[in-house]
Parts: sequence; structure tokens; C-alpha cells
Amino acid sequence: MKTNIRVSRKKPESLTSQIREQLFGMIDSGAIVAGSLLPSERELANSLKVARNVVRGAYESLVKAGKVESEGRKGRRVQAPGARKKATRSSKKK
Repeated sequence: MKTNIRVSRKKPESLTSQIREQLFGMIDSGAIVAGSLLPSERELANSLKVARNVVRGAYESLVKAGKVESEGRKGRRVQAPGARKKATRSSKKK
């Protein structure tokens, strides 16, 4: 998937927030359609010439916001609008 994300080290916003906001906009506008896999952390970091943890932070924000679903080793997939997160068990019975 080709993304048109641009980052600038001269802007006061962090690189992570620049990536996050651009991805939010692309998802909300439909430029990145529901069900699409996002580029891997490494792939996007290399193309933007930033550290992987910068991209990871942006992706984690998208997951928390419910825009993206993490599928483990498969990657991260854009969720459909209105899709619900899968319920997770926060405590296990002993």
C-alpha cells in the first residue's frame, strides 16, 4: 500500500503526532479503505526515514482510538466505521 505521508522535523509537532494525524485523516476521508493493511512499522519508518518506535507510537494511538485493529504478526488493519473492538478479558479466574 502506498501512503502519501510527509513528516517535517521543523514542525513543532512530534513526528509521531504528524504521522498519526495524517493517518487519521486518510482513514476518515476514505483514502485508506476499511480492511486495508497498513504498511509494517519497518517499511513505513524506512520510507519516512524515522525510527520504528515513532511509527509504532502512531499505530498504537490508532489502535486505542479504534481506527485500526492489530492482528499480531499479520500487521494492522483499518477497521470499518462503527466496528466494535473485540472484547478482551482483563482478569483471569484462578
